[in-house]
Amino acid sequence: MSKDYDHRSIEAAARADWESAQAYKVAENAVDAAGKPRPKYYACSMLPYPSGKLHMGHVRNYTINDVMARQLRMQGYNVLMPMGWDAFGMPAENAAIQNKVPPAKWTYDNIAYMKKQMSAMGLAIDWSREVATCSPDYYRWNQWLFLRMLEKGIAYRKTQVVNWDPIDQTVLANEQVIDGRGWRSGALVEKREIPGYYFNITAYAEQLLSGLDGLGWPERVKTMQQNWIGKSRGVRFAFKHEIQDAHGNFIQDGQLYVFTTRADTIMGVTFCAVAAEHPLATLAANNNPELAEFIEKYKTGSVIEADLATQEKEGMLTGLYVKHPLTNEPVPVWVGNYVLMSYGDGAVMGVPAHDERDFAFALKYNLPIKQVIALRSPSSMFNTSHWQDWYAQKDDVVCLNSGKYDGMSHEEAVSTVAADLEKMGIGEIKTTYRLRDWGISRQRYWGTPIPIIHCGDEQNPGCGAVPVPEADLPVVLPEDCVPDGSGNPLNKRPDFLNVKCPKCGKPARRETDTMDTFVDSSWYFMRYTGPDAKTMVDDRNEYWMPMDQYIGGIEHAILHLLYARFWTKVMRDLDLIKFDEPFQNLLTQGMVLNETYYSEEASGKKTWLNPLDIELDLDEKGRPQSAKLRGDTSGTPVIIGGIEKMSKSKNNGVDPQALIDQYGADTARLFVMFAAPPEQQLEWSSAGVEGASRFLRRVWMYSSSQADAIRSAGEVLPGDLNDAEKALRREVHSILKQANFDYQRRQYNTVVSAAMKMLNVLEPIKLNAGLVRPAVLRECLSILIRVLYPVVPHLTHALWNEIGFDKSLGTLLDAPWPIVDETALIQTELTIMLQINGKLRGDIRVPADATKEQIEALALQSEPAVKALNGAAPKKVIVVPGRLINIVA
Repeated sequence: MSKDYDHRSIEAAARADWESAQAYKVAENAVDAAGKPRPKYYACSMLPYPSGKLHMGHVRNYTINDVMARQLRMQGYNVLMPMGWDAFGMPAENAAIQNKVPPAKWTYDNIAYMKKQMSAMGLAIDWSREVATCSPDYYRWNQWLFLRMLEKGIAYRKTQVVNWDPIDQTVLANEQVIDGRGWRSGALVEKREIPGYYFNITAYAEQLLSGLDGLGWPERVKTMQQNWIGKSRGVRFAFKHEIQDAHGNFIQDGQLYVFTTRADTIMGVTFCAVAAEHPLATLAANNNPELAEFIEKYKTGSVIEADLATQEKEGMLTGLYVKHPLTNEPVPVWVGNYVLMSYGDGAVMGVPAHDERDFAFALKYNLPIKQVIALRSPSSMFNTSHWQDWYAQKDDVVCLNSGKYDGMSHEEAVSTVAADLEKMGIGEIKTTYRLRDWGISRQRYWGTPIPIIHCGDEQNPGCGAVPVPEADLPVVLPEDCVPDGSGNPLNKRPDFLNVKCPKCGKPARRETDTMDTFVDSSWYFMRYTGPDAKTMVDDRNEYWMPMDQYIGGIEHAILHLLYARFWTKVMRDLDLIKFDEPFQNLLTQGMVLNETYYSEEASGKKTWLNPLDIELDLDEKGRPQSAKLRGDTSGTPVIIGGIEKMSKSKNNGVDPQALIDQYGADTARLFVMFAAPPEQQLEWSSAGVEGASRFLRRVWMYSSSQADAIRSAGEVLPGDLNDAEKALRREVHSILKQANFDYQRRQYNTVVSAAMKMLNVLEPIKLNAGLVRPAVLRECLSILIRVLYPVVPHLTHALWNEIGFDKSLGTLLDAPWPIVDETALIQTELTIMLQINGKLRGDIRVPADATKEQIEALALQSEPAVKALNGAAPKKVIVVPGRLINIVA
């Protein structure tokens, strides 16, 4: 056995062994050697987008999963760890435009390279279950379930106000609008009404909310989902009016509906505000060019609620009035830029005294501010010149200036007002949700084709929107299109576009919108269970699901997880599955951070510099004082930018492949596990990587130095263990006990610490010294190798085989997890420090169960004590049990 740690040959040999044995191919209903069923465990990382190369965030995520999977397999579980590719989406189209190649080629090339990188990491992935969402074998089931949802009314088509990018010619999701502009094009986003397909996720809002209770998820993630669903209980009621259209019909039947959770403030209404698209706004604009111009202006801009909350509030008076429902007083109607037609009824009641947004609006336009809520115990006076947080308070307040409601609490007033409005037939208690139905139509090419055929046009309606027959699925996306950025290239493909209507047989055209890529990622984890299933899922899905452990970044805490939960519930309701929730447990790993450096031009433009290209000037304590570009002779000033998330934009990423080439995959794995607990942020450290590499070399060198002596040792421990052997086993089994606890709670950084402690205990033990016999050292070294194995599988695989543990315990992949020998932890004797007059003078051995008196007697008989006392009695004896004894002479 070589004494040199050559990571390249060691890791290549290990991967060859695993591949040859198909070591990670998993079967359902596996049994152990005794024929007993192994409990299943499904551990899965969120599938990556095939962007071209793995980054350190990937390395951390997948190593966490791999460590978990390997350790559980050794504990007897039947573990599934699959992998796939979230392969559709806008980045591939952007790359295709830039490189003038089809997105398909770019995507498949990237998949091949990233798969090779994953192999180099030594991940225990069952590649027989690989899924790529751009494969027709996969997305046909997106289309199939879409059609089932269409039949059940869960999917539907409607015209909706959306974010429209006029340059990219596509609808943008809310998160793709930044400061009112398209995330890619930078164009001002327009509000546009276009038809599209939606999923009725709001029908599942209560289930999505209540289902969070039983999940082993971080509370932070649960709260994020709860806030996104946004359950509110309040009152929906109408302001009546007699406003008529050109035909003499009352607009919206003469009722302007609003929803509020603060019905207790209804007597403080001084105006109503409607969205720019509201029918009352449209009517008022017909004879008001200035208002029409204002409304047109607000057809450009975000439709994101969060943006509306922070933008400057602007409005314009319509000249229309509605009646206050309880006083019949006229209430002016304004058009407000902060009101969305897609939220509720597209109108709000304005109570400036008790809503901060309305307060700012009222101050700007000099509208009345009427106080109708007061503190039970006034601590400050109401003032219309500036906002105070207590104005919006619900607790410890009473109604004021509100007639019959004066003196009522928030809860009492809301109930009474609701009852009064209900008696009048214009209001009711209602539960609403912030959640909106999921719009899945995207005016893009690289995505799942929506399986709809359009028959007819405006002049000849024909059959309308006709579902593609199931027998014709999948509707295959042509993979040879090269987008040029001018809209959807499918509209220029007659071979895709022109078809016959399935109903009447007349010429028709395919739908060219494709599905939101969140559809692809909403159920891929179920397809892993049966990638060759002839149906969407089969019995294998019931064996593996629900998933035991899901792993991914906090950035996916809302939309992806919410949509996956919704999709699961839809599949349940369509009798495809029997479970309610997809992910029993969730681990959100922390981000990987690194130092940032940049140079800055006079114009303020920053050029971000890679940390590998930087030389630092350090002070005597190792703290950076200044930085310069390596090899730069021009003296370009380099600014230290601080620690931030690794990203392309900050140029502070570390190439995993370069790290693996230089140090090996095991070093990379060890570092990312040791540097921080999985849920916390990890700060990159080149010194930490060097330290991880040194530790692995120590493990290799020590094991190789003792290999010959213990290779032929028996498995049975001697019955007459000496003190050195007992002490060694006690320390190793004690550390193992802590490591087991840390594995159970997924704290892999302290697992690595345990392995380091074990090596520190073992290194001083040399078999040629004769203090410890080979069988004892063999047992202890096998424990170290098994504890370390899930984190660094290549090195430990080689050591296990070289030393020959596989003869008795099987291959390391399926070797039994080491069991703590509780008898080894029992101490019959303790070593305690001996002090004379407070100064250390050695130690003494005492029975572990010795009494205070027995410890005193043994200490007084010791040579240091006898010499110090010189026949005299001690003035005082202080015993600290298990630690020390101090004799005062």
